[in-house]
Amino acid sequence: MTPPDPAAEGRRRADLLVTLLADDDTTGVDRLLAGVSEVRDLVFTGAGLTSVARAEARSLPPAQRAQANTRQERLGLLRNANATNPEGLRVWLRRAAQEILLIRAQQAVADRVAAGDQERTATRLAAEANGTAAASRTATTT
Repeated sequence: MTPPDPAAEGRRRADLLVTLLADDDTTGVDRLLAGVSEVRDLVFTGAGLTSVARAEARSLPPAQRAQANTRQERLGLLRNANATNPEGLRVWLRRAAQEILLIRAQQAVADRVAAGDQERTATRLAAEANGTAAASRTATTT
């Protein structure tokens, strides 16, 4: 039997950690993190979280993307400060997983705003096509 790929195992743990946090399962999060004792395994889990956060942040609007990049840099500083401290790395992992949830929440807001903008644009275009643009403009401009 071949030993598991540490990077794949780290990604699996990262996905599980995000799922547990999203479900507000603090006991499960604590159990998962306590079960990882090797610094190497903690770092591979963090690498999985970082890759997800960076990939998902790319679809954010520019301002939120810049903020996410700054938070990633700060998470990197936290990781580096705890490079040999498993308990400190567990704090880093929890924060990195929380960052993914924040990015997802920001993306959901951005999607709702974009959908509202598209709806308003479609309504305005339909009103202009029907010759009711003046009434429509008056009602939406304050």
